[in-house]
This record gives sequence, structure tokens and C-alpha cells, in this order.
Amino acid sequence: MTTVVDLEHVSPVAERRHVGPPPPPDVLLDVRGLKTYFHVMDGTVPAVDGVDFQLKRGETLGLVGESGCGKSVTSLTIMRLVDIPPGEIVSGEIWFDGREILSLPMSEMRQIRGSDMSMIFQEPMTSLNPVFTVGNQIAEAVKAHRQVSARGAWDRAVEMLEAVGIPSPERRANQYPHELSGGMRQRVMIAMALSCDPKLIIADEPTTALDVTIQAQILELIKAMQERTGAALLLITHDLAVVAETVQRMAVMYAGKIVETGTAEEVLINPKHPYTQGLITSIPSNVPRGQRLNVIKGTVPNPFRMPKGCRFEPRCPLAFDTCREFDPPLRITDPDREAACWLHYPISERPVSRNGDGSGPVAKVRVDKR
Repeated sequence: MTTVVDLEHVSPVAERRHVGPPPPPDVLLDVRGLKTYFHVMDGTVPAVDGVDFQLKRGETLGLVGESGCGKSVTSLTIMRLVDIPPGEIVSGEIWFDGREILSLPMSEMRQIRGSDMSMIFQEPMTSLNPVFTVGNQIAEAVKAHRQVSARGAWDRAVEMLEAVGIPSPERRANQYPHELSGGMRQRVMIAMALSCDPKLIIADEPTTALDVTIQAQILELIKAMQERTGAALLLITHDLAVVAETVQRMAVMYAGKIVETGTAEEVLINPKHPYTQGLITSIPSNVPRGQRLNVIKGTVPNPFRMPKGCRFEPRCPLAFDTCREFDPPLRITDPDREAACWLHYPISERPVSRNGDGSGPVAKVRVDKR
């Protein structure tokens, strides 16, 4: 007997369990225990492995870390754009504007995506359709989410091109992506993302493909548009200089996990996690001329063979025995500061194997909750 499954109404989370209470009204996005794995021929890659963070309405949060740490997969999971298979949202919750969106059917998610939340991708030339004019592509997004005529959608597209600083917007709206410069194409992507006045903007390294002068212009444009519309912004980047100039709060990722959170100023001035400390000391401007540059020794762990304990332990100069056996959860270190490091736990609260060799039962550890 053949069973027909309606994929439109199947939850993407394989093992849905009890969904917790909704976040406070001032929290627009609440990500809880999110895990997204990829099943490939060589094994399973835990690209996002237990990520937690909150983003309040109108706030700007920077998600930073090395390439391959899971930043982009986190954003794609929030938008539910992960290819399933090989991807799988294993567990977790994503609360957006008071709704748990992982349990929504895809038809409802499509109404939210592009309207209430939108994304600015890092390479506009691969995100824009080469066979349609940029005006038609923006107008298509408007028609999909707003009750407007074709003429009204086109006028909105021209209006948005003018809003993002493109000269002669009526003429540019009739051009194709290959006829525009890299900076203009990225402005088109911003115009498309903001065309329906979303509550959340996810910017996935929006300046990676641009030269330095254009980068500054695009970042200023994103900030100005965000302030004008009151939208919240999740900025994904590996550039700490961009974070210092753009965001209010930041979360640092390493090997699929959040290792530190706090205000951008506090994290950059007084980092709590050894990985964050290594990132900041690796900035060339901090090293006197003629001296060897600081680096984080070692390499990112193989995703198929993650360390048993803390994932940064093989590269950490401060690691000790507990780090090799147990993965530290996020702990509140100061008001509005969290770090996932055993150094911030009193010795009495650190887990220890009863046999001393990792083979026996584990002593309990108390974890601070939000």
C-alpha cells in the first residue's frame, strides 16, 4: 500500500516536542535550541547545533564568526530556505512576532517570508534573475504580498529604487542585472527586501562582493533604511569593523554554536570567551609595525569529528581537563553578557567524571537561565 504525504503540511522538524511559552511582546525574534544538520555521503554535519538568541523590535544584532561557523545556515533556517534533504531542522523553536514558525505549513511561511521578514543575500548577481528587469523583480515581490495592481506594484518598485539612492530610477527599473554595477545590484537587493516594509531584515554579508568605498555606502544605506522603517536587523558578517560601526548587540559563533553574546561595545572591549579574544587580537591594526601578526593557532574542527568537549578546546591556550570532556553551556557573566566557557564557572560548579577518566557518571552542573 502506498502512502501519499502532503509535504506542504509536514513540519520540517523531525522530532517536534513540546513548544515553550511565547517570548515577551518586545522580542520580535526568539531562536531557541536550534539545530540544523546536513546528511551527506561522508556523514552528518551539525552546521547549527543548539543556537539561542533574541532580537528585539527595532534592534540591530550582529552575528559574527569565521567562515563556515554556521552563520548563513542559521539565517536560512530562520527563513526556512534550507534544502530538505540533505538538510534537516532537527530540533528547536523559532518564534517570530509571537508565532512559532517552524511548525507552520509552508504555504503560511511563504506569506511571512518576503513580507514580514526579508533577506539581503551576499551575492546579488546570483540572487537576481538575469532574464527579468530589476523593476519587474521588485514589482513581483510587491504583488505577491500586497493587494495592488500591476501599475501600483511597478510604481512601488520605482519608488524603492529611488529610496535606495539609484539615480534615474525609472530608467534603471527597465534594465537587467548585468547592466548594473555591483553596488547598484546590491541596492536593488535592498530595495526588494524593503519593498513590503518588513519587521525583520536579515542581511547575510551584504558587502562581501563590493569594494571598500561602496561597502561603506551600502552599510550606511541599510542603517538609514532600518531607522526609517523601524525594522529589526540581523547582520551576518565576519568583519569586526562593520560590527563596531553598525550593530547594538552581537553574538559570536564558532563551529555551529553561540559562544558569547552582549552589547557590541562590551564584547569588543572586554571579550569573555577565548575565541572572541583571539579574533580581536588577530586584527592587524593591534600589532606594532614589524612584529609577527597574532593568529588563532590550529584549524576549525572537522565537522564530521567534532571534539567531545568544548569545540574550541584544541585551539584554546587556556584549556584544561574539563574543557576536553564537557561542552560548556552559555552562562550569564555580567548583566546582558553571556559566554560559553568553563573559566566563568566556579570550580565547585564544573562537571567532573566520577572516575576521573571520563568513563563514569557525570556530576551535575548548575546552569544560569535567562
